[in-house]
Amino acid sequence: MPKAVKFNQYGGIDVLQVVDVERPVPGPGQVLVNVKAAAINPGEATIRQGLLADRWPATFPSGQGSDLAGVVVALGEGVHGFVIGDAVIGFTHQRASQAEFVVVEASNLIHRPRNISWETAGSLFVAGTTAYEAVRAVSLT
Repeated sequence: MPKAVKFNQYGGIDVLQVVDVERPVPGPGQVLVNVKAAAINPGEATIRQGLLADRWPATFPSGQGSDLAGVVVALGEGVHGFVIGDAVIGFTHQRASQAEFVVVEASNLIHRPRNISWETAGSLFVAGTTAYEAVRAVSLT
């Protein structure tokens, strides 16, 4: 069975467990990715600690992680622009990227640039888009 990082209560890294899970199946507009690298952002760690439970409560058992890089292994109905075997980077809103397999909305994926390592690619999406939006917001020239 595939593995995923989960937690059953709020807390530090000591609440994290690697558990067996069913292999996810992509639905319409979704892609199944075999994750090669995934990151954790400070906000996600804060969610796991329960410090943002009033705004973003966890449903237990909860997964962890948004950013990911991996290889497409299955396509849901209506997905265009990706084929099985494509290297991709992206994110999930499901707190699920720290797993062997994750279902991702196709609209949340792009092809991984060939010159970027898996480790770098797995940490780019949320931090990279945040930096991009910050630069746009202040209209730097």
